Parts: sequence; structure tokens; C-alpha cells
Amino acid sequence: MSAVDTARVDRPVSVLLRVLPFQSLSARRAGHLVHRNLLVARRTWLVFASGLFEPFFYLFSIGVGIGGLVGPVVADTGAALSYQAFVAPGLLAAAAMNGAIYDSVFNLFFKLRYSKLYDAVLATPLSAADAAVAETAWAVLRGATYSAAFLVIMAVLGLLGSWWALLALPAAVLIGFAFAAVGLAATTFLRGWQDFEFVQLALLPLFLFSTTFYPLSTYPEPLQVVVQCTPLYHGIELVRGLVTGDVRWGLLGSAAYLAVLGLVGLAIGARRLSGLLLK
Repeated sequence: MSAVDTARVDRPVSVLLRVLPFQSLSARRAGHLVHRNLLVARRTWLVFASGLFEPFFYLFSIGVGIGGLVGPVVADTGAALSYQAFVAPGLLAAAAMNGAIYDSVFNLFFKLRYSKLYDAVLATPLSAADAAVAETAWAVLRGATYSAAFLVIMAVLGLLGSWWALLALPAAVLIGFAFAAVGLAATTFLRGWQDFEFVQLALLPLFLFSTTFYPLSTYPEPLQVVVQCTPLYHGIELVRGLVTGDVRWGLLGSAAYLAVLGLVGLAIGARRLSGLLLK
């Protein structure tokens, strides 16, 4: 191959490397930052553990209280479930979302804008891409912890209807990954604490309308279309199908939706974080 041909081949490759945000990524280096976050969490374990109780409160207040009034619920697949069994998978998915968002948005914003943690991080061999992956992984771990604890409570209460429920925890990890990555990307656009109102404005409708408490069929048709486009809906569909044993091919579509969303969010977040830290 001539020098001219080699240059023609190398030019697209070099352009691709400049576009991709992970060319300087090292899992080992990112692991050091995850370990640092673990050490901090051990000193503030009470704050970390406080997030464990929110889904329990919803389950016992709404799932048990309202469940005693409404009786069985017919899911969109036609299966009749007790209201507690219907609501619990939605709360499991929401726990993964909330745990991931808390770290990837609120804690990350504080580290980025106020504690200036990453100024010190980038003085080490860690790159901005390492920091993005590490913070996403830590947020996923937090969401997975909340989901695992809630899954144990569901098992104790007899709300697991199938052995497929063993896959509910990996599904919760996938949900956490999607929201952690999107949260990372969103945080790089926040200008101040006031912008957290926009985060809450997005999270609250997701929590209330993503079939967490009601089947999709109860909504007007235009709203059904909107709900089916949201990530938490796909997360709840995935978890609810596994927990109730209603395993179907459509769950693979929901899993793919979450995986693609997470990868896109992580790529955008890593590139944005690199721009903020290295400008």
C-alpha cells in the first residue's frame, strides 16, 4: 500500500478517535474513583441508607392501603394481580432510577461545581472519560443496592410470582445504567442549584405516569403513546414481566431501549464532562 493510500485510511480513523469520548478510558483507573466513592459512602452510610426506605413507604401506604380498596388489577397482558403485586415491580424499577439519579445528578453536580473534586482527579493519571464511567458505575451500584433490598422485601411478602424474578436485579442494574448515564449528561448542562427544578419536573411525571400505579390501558390513547416512549415505562415493563413470570419477546425490546439510552447518555456525558474539565 502506498503512502497516499495509507494516509487515506488513517485520516478517517484519526477523525473517529477524536469523536469517540472513550479513547483514553481505563477500567482499572476508573475503579480507583469508584473505590474512593465507596470510602466516602462508608463515612456517610446513614445518608446512603436513607434511600432504602422510600420504596417501602410507597409499598405499605399505597400498595397495601389503596390495594385494600381497589382489589385485583388486570394488567395490560390480561393477567389478574393483587394491587401489591402490580405496584411492587414498578417501585423496584423506580428505586433503581432514583438511586442512580441521586448520585449522577445531585452528588455529581456538587463534586463538579463546588468541591472541585475533578481538578484533583485530573492531576492523576485518570482521564475525564475515566471519571464519567466511574461516576456512572457508582450511581448504578447505588440504584442496584436499593433495588436489591426492595427485592428481598418483595420475596418476604410473597410478591414474587416466578423464578424469572431472579433476573429482576440485573434488569434493575440496566435501568440504573440508563438513568445514571442520562443523569450524567444532564448534569453537565446544569448552571446552578435552581436547575434541579427541571430535574424534578422530569422525574415526577415519570414516576407517576410510567404505569407504576396503574395499567397503561387506563390512560387516554394519546397519553399511552407518550408513556410508551419513556425509559421508566420500559424499565417497569421489564421488571414486572420478570417478577410476574410474564416473559415475552417484547421484554428484549425494552432491555435494548435501556441499553442504547445508557450508551448514548454515557457518550454524551463523557464528551461534555471532558469539555468542562479540560477547557
